[in-house]
Formats: sequence, structure tokens, C-alpha cells
Amino acid sequence: MSSQDVLREWALYCAAMGWHVFPLVSASKRPAVRGWEARATIDRDRIARCWGSGAFNIGLATGPSRLLVVDCDTAKQPGEVDGATALTRLADERGVELPATYTVATPSGGRHLYFTLPPGVRLRNTAGQLAPRIDTRSGGGYVVAPGSVLAEGGYELADDTDPAPLPGWLLQVLCERPAPATSSAGVGPVARPSAYAASALRGECDEVRSAPPGRHNEVLSRAAYRVGRLVGGGLLDAEHARAELTHAAHALVSAECGCTPAEVTRVIAAGLAKGRTQPRSLPSRSDAEVAA
Repeated sequence: MSSQDVLREWALYCAAMGWHVFPLVSASKRPAVRGWEARATIDRDRIARCWGSGAFNIGLATGPSRLLVVDCDTAKQPGEVDGATALTRLADERGVELPATYTVATPSGGRHLYFTLPPGVRLRNTAGQLAPRIDTRSGGGYVVAPGSVLAEGGYELADDTDPAPLPGWLLQVLCERPAPATSSAGVGPVARPSAYAASALRGECDEVRSAPPGRHNEVLSRAAYRVGRLVGGGLLDAEHARAELTHAAHALVSAECGCTPAEVTRVIAAGLAKGRTQPRSLPSRSDAEVAA
């Protein structure tokens, strides 16, 4: 069976699990289509046609799939605690055990733990909210599905247990708002961004994911600056904006271009900080709609 056939079978397998999928660039974590969350599907005919046309990696849109995926990363520095250990410690502190659940091993040695969301619950992506080296993906996010392959290795199924319901204690922690970082602009947390600000953030994140080789830093810096202006204007929560940009920039980290997580973090921080010095307000049309 060819690699293209294998990827198609994995995409169909995900759809059979009720998980909405979309194509990623071959041997990459970068979406191959714009508007990927809206276009993610469980339709077997669409999937067969798409993966019949190329050896695409598989993106799994966590929001439509009603999943919360805990992304436990490996330690990057000597003495640093890896994400899986940190998550176990969080459970130990609460006197509970992590349930067995669907788990995917990543090429870097990390783990993706899949959990189902309770009915009516909507969660956003987080970066480091549970603990350092732990991100989560839900509404507005995606993970690379099992069967996908990067230059450094594949995403392999480590535990095929059906996804467990999201533990109540994890849901509680994820619903807690982290203390807002102190800023010179004095911008506090935003409880709910306007439709305009949320749409603008999604658009900038899509631009980052689609950044062409050789322009990764340029596109990421520009997006972070624009988003920073919205944060400075009190239209977006700073930590939410940082988490979304960081997740979008995961698609840029690859052996081919030399982008690293540390460089991505630096570029995002610099862009957000610069943007916050030039705060942006809502367009007049949106103001009028709100007033109405």
C-alpha cells in the first residue's frame, strides 16, 4: 500500500470515529486549505476524493469533533519537567488518577491525549495554562492526526482506548482564567471578544499557518503586531491572543526552515508588545452595530 493510500485510510478512520478532518501540506503540520475548521469533514466521499489526489497529512479539527486534546510536550532544557510528568503531578495534587484515553505519540516524543467534551461545554485553546509544556486544543484548534508523517517521524497511535470524558478537575482548571499579566498599557482581560476582534484573530492565525517558506518570521511578526493592536485596544485578551498565535505558529516549526519554538515565542512576544503601543479601536460600523 502506498503512503498516499495509508494516509487516506487514516483520514477515513478518523471520520469513522466522528472526528472532522482536513488536509495538511504533505510531510507538514501546515493546513493545505484556508478556512480549515469550516471545511473539516467526516464525509467519506469528500475525504476519499481529497486524499485520492495527494499524500496529504491529516489535520483533525478539535472543535467540530467535540474533543479537548491535551498536548504534552517534551522538556527542552536540562532539569525541565516534561508535559506528561507535569500532568501526572497535577492529578496527584488532587488525589486523582488520569483515566486511560486515546493517545497519540508525536515525532518529538510528546503525547496527545484525547478527551470528549461534556454536552454544551465549549473550550478554547490554551498554552501553558495547565502547566509549562502543556497546551490544549479545542474550539478553533487542531492537532495532527495519527498516520501523518513529518521528516523527523510519524504520529503513531500509542493507546487506542476510546477517548475518555474530560475529567471534571481538568475542566475546572481550564475554565479558570489565569491572572492577567501586568502591562504598561494597563489592559485587563477581555471576557468575550467582539465578533470583529475574534474574526480578525482567526484571519491573522490563518495567515500565519499559510506563511510561505522564507517568510515565516515576517508573516508571524506582522500578525502578532496587528493582534497586539487589538489587545492594546482592549478588544482581545492578551493570553488568549498569545495562545492562538502560538498554536498557529506550530505549523511553521520544521526542520526545513530552522524555525524553533523559542524563536516563535520571541517573535510573537515582540510583535504583541509593539502592537500594544498602537492600540486599535473598533471600526465605526461595528460601533454603530453595538450601539444599536
